[in-house]
Amino acid sequence: MFNIRSLVLSLVASLACLSFSTADNVTYDSNALIINGERRIIFSGSIHYPRSTDAMWPDLIQKAKDGGLDAIETYIFWDRHEPQRRKYDFSGNLDFIKFFQLIQDAGLYVVMRIGPYVCAEWNYGGFPVWLHNMPGIQLRTDNQIYKNEMQTFTTKIVNMCKAANLFASQGGPIIIAQIENEYGNVMTPYGDAGKAYINWCAQMAESLNIGVPWIMCQQSDAPQPMINTCNGFYCDNFTPNNPKSPKMFTENWVGWFKKWGDKDPHRTAEDVAFSVAKFFQFGGVLNNYYMYHGGTNFGRTSGGPFITTSYDYDAPLDEYGNLNQPKWGHLRQLHASIKLGEKILTSSTRSDRNISSSVTLTTFSNPTTGGRFCFLSNTDASNDATIDLQTDGKYFVPAWSVTILDGCNKEVYNTAKVNTQTSVFVKEQNEKENAQLSWVWAPEPMRDTLQGIGKFKANLLLEQKATTVDFSDYLWYMTNVETDQTSSLYNITLHVNTKGHVLHAFVNKRYVGSQWATNGQSFVLEKPISLKSGTNTITLLSATVGLKNYDAFYDTVPTGIDGGPVYLIGSGNATTDLSSNLWSYKVGLNGEMKRLYNPTFSSRGKWRTFDQASIGRRMTWYKTSFKTPSGVDPVVLDLQGMGKGQAWVNGQSIGRFWPSFIAGNDSCSETCDYRGAYNPSKCVENCGNPSQRWYHIPRSFLSSDTNTLILFEEIGGNPEQVSVQTVTIQTICGHANEGSTLELSCQGGHIISEIQFASYGNPGGKCGSFTQGLWNVSNSILLVERACIGMESCSIDVSAKSFGIGDATNLSARLAVQALCSND
Repeated sequence: MFNIRSLVLSLVASLACLSFSTADNVTYDSNALIINGERRIIFSGSIHYPRSTDAMWPDLIQKAKDGGLDAIETYIFWDRHEPQRRKYDFSGNLDFIKFFQLIQDAGLYVVMRIGPYVCAEWNYGGFPVWLHNMPGIQLRTDNQIYKNEMQTFTTKIVNMCKAANLFASQGGPIIIAQIENEYGNVMTPYGDAGKAYINWCAQMAESLNIGVPWIMCQQSDAPQPMINTCNGFYCDNFTPNNPKSPKMFTENWVGWFKKWGDKDPHRTAEDVAFSVAKFFQFGGVLNNYYMYHGGTNFGRTSGGPFITTSYDYDAPLDEYGNLNQPKWGHLRQLHASIKLGEKILTSSTRSDRNISSSVTLTTFSNPTTGGRFCFLSNTDASNDATIDLQTDGKYFVPAWSVTILDGCNKEVYNTAKVNTQTSVFVKEQNEKENAQLSWVWAPEPMRDTLQGIGKFKANLLLEQKATTVDFSDYLWYMTNVETDQTSSLYNITLHVNTKGHVLHAFVNKRYVGSQWATNGQSFVLEKPISLKSGTNTITLLSATVGLKNYDAFYDTVPTGIDGGPVYLIGSGNATTDLSSNLWSYKVGLNGEMKRLYNPTFSSRGKWRTFDQASIGRRMTWYKTSFKTPSGVDPVVLDLQGMGKGQAWVNGQSIGRFWPSFIAGNDSCSETCDYRGAYNPSKCVENCGNPSQRWYHIPRSFLSSDTNTLILFEEIGGNPEQVSVQTVTIQTICGHANEGSTLELSCQGGHIISEIQFASYGNPGGKCGSFTQGLWNVSNSILLVERACIGMESCSIDVSAKSFGIGDATNLSARLAVQALCSND
């Protein structure tokens, strides 16, 4: 019998499912991404899920949304997901499905860059090293063995996304997917095979039928229907290779990465905003910030060689997830300003008028509605401009800036006029709970390797990554040399040619020296040694510091002593070549094999009481405990005084450390001129200090009470100087022009406790050194205190009326404030 009730219930259930899984149709033309018929411009930001923790993801996503983003972009990291062939890991912070679902829950889109080559300053460019060892394989070219593996992994990722209904065509958040990555930059050396490979990539991607557009970045000859896109500091002059394709800026580099020995790169908020505004001025459709949150290279994931553990990138969200102000706030205002014109920008004709050699007025006009939206740019790096647009008004456009004009007659934003706060963070030690850490130590067990005992042998010097398959940074090379009484046993030089990155040498169980090149490249170690009559054991420990991640054929660049040569050079330059000796090998440290870094297994180490003799020891494990700092501020480990090694908290790796590697003491300046084209050597900071002193400990790594910290020290350091600290907002500053609103905010539950400076008038100086100008409203501090003291955030109307005076239009009035944040 026909059951009407069952039919109704079935229809209701079906409609409920439809309401939560309505598919989005994603298409495009040259002016817009079109999502369900709505013409859109997209602001996106890169947040790489393995560079944070899954506990951090909701906060990072929300801050990205609050910053005015529409989408979040990430690579998919092949090496982390398939560390061994056909053995997969999608757990913890590798659960990209959960990451994408959280993004969708926040109401944002996803740009998924599968690659699966990612570059990203990531170890080996994101390729699992086992690929390198497959017979007959050649990576990133027309090689069937490689293509089979790439297609298998890419298909698995796509099928996982389909199973979770994550593509927009299924009602999910993914609106764009990328195949390959920056191949056009390195394609020429691959010749015809490179061209055939990129055509295959496009065909393979299209065959996966994901229902959303595919992109290829930095690929000027991208096969249709791939959309080719631009990466760089500026992409306003970029033109897609198909006039029907939207203009996309897939990597707007908001800063730069850092290597050991480097200073801190800084790209100003003004210049990033300038690059974005110019991009949209000349027809841009999608801008993605690389990075929006850089995060941390946990474990041994940093590439290079010599990429630091911190991947902060001077991003709008700093390594710990704090708002990097003024960059975050200045860009948020930019997004809101450009969004005012979204309908006109995506459905209008564009006209450019060169007012002078450096000033261009771009007008977007919709003939149907009569709407207009304008950009007025000044690309001169030193000269400001005042532009009279007649009935549309007169505008002051500073050098190297873009003014956005809503309706072409109302200035709503200028990239050089920063009206958002600057935040100053400090690291504070929790003296009460972790005043003095109590250490024990254990030597790295080396009896076997110092005696030349390994796990396998060969009559040649092996390449390191092929031998270790990246199981460890460390590879031992050991050989024996026979001498007799008639030989010269003294004044001998051990000469080792190595392809990098770090080398330690021992002869007859005695340490003879260490060496590395400042750039992580090839070098020669030469050390004087003495031999004994009979059998002499030479032990060499080679350490990698992140495998090369970029360039044509980068995957074939050798590491380790690979072929040497290794010589013994005696008097009169008499040379003995040991390169073809019988060499014994061992992968990794004994401490790694015993898992001394894990509290569960650390009892396997012979831990000893710490004393002064424990300081400066090479190849040593240190262990201590510390209390979890209270509150929610990010936690960091200050490793000042340590040499080089790796660190673990409760068995979780927080990365490689090398605070003894000091940045150069030149090129830093107290001031930074945002004007003129940016490059990574411009506006550098942190001269003469460790390239990285502080190391992020995510709070999800910590227990509710006591934690175990274990360090492996490779070259010698002093753990007595190590401390656990929190990253706390201390000072906030802001200045805003007449007619705008100054917003001040403390983060992490802190409140504004003191107004150190406030002046409505024409104040001078900058954060930390504000000064009153020629005129000032005397009760400025009182008025700001009333609005802000005791508040986590406050807003101040910057106007003559608010400060109790008449019209200040002709006085160019502005407000400057400096305040303290505290827990109280």
